Amino acid sequence: MKIQTNLTQQATSDAAKSEAELVNAARDGSELAVRELIRRLNPRLFRVARGIVNSDAEAEEALQEAYLSAFSKLQGFREHASFSTWITRIVINTSRMQRRRERTAEEYNTVDETSAPSVIMFPGQNSELPDATLGRAQLRDLLESAVSDLPPHLRLPFLLREAEEMSILAIATELQVNPITVKTRLYRARRRLQTTIENRVRGGFEAIFPFGGKRCANMTNHVVTRLQEVGVL
Repeated sequence: MKIQTNLTQQATSDAAKSEAELVNAARDGSELAVRELIRRLNPRLFRVARGIVNSDAEAEEALQEAYLSAFSKLQGFREHASFSTWITRIVINTSRMQRRRERTAEEYNTVDETSAPSVIMFPGQNSELPDATLGRAQLRDLLESAVSDLPPHLRLPFLLREAEEMSILAIATELQVNPITVKTRLYRARRRLQTTIENRVRGGFEAIFPFGGKRCANMTNHVVTRLQEVGVL
């Protein structure tokens, strides 16, 4: 019990440390520091990988390889740039090599979609009625599918800008391209997404604002009850 308490206290302490402090601790072999660095970087780095490869499974595999490479070479990290910038470049290179291998991956199914956080989060999601939750899930699927259809050179800057809210200059630095190139790719990505979404939604407006299931039954019961009270039924 005492060991577990100490581990919990150490984890809490690591969560408050700066990135540089965690890197130094990881160099000294701290498992908790490595875990904390991965926890902090996972959302961003997964999106970076997913911006290059063609499936979630490939992105997960590339990210795992990048982490293994980075932490095994940590003694060689010289802090000319931040650790997050350094490992981002490793993820980019690993993902590009993964894509060149053109490996066929199984459908990503390593998490339970009902309990895992979505790539696109919506406020109040857990408290919504089933119809609304279904509608939001369908919207998420539509957006993720449209983004997945973008070519990698457009998908990656789009995800970094829209999902990670990185500046144009920061994206240019990460990808080692001209900021004008980033702006051009973002413009082209948005135009493609607009066209894709418009084509997929066209003719499907009967599916928006769903009002079925329990909500529909409740409405019917309330109306019938009121009509009985005033003697219409």
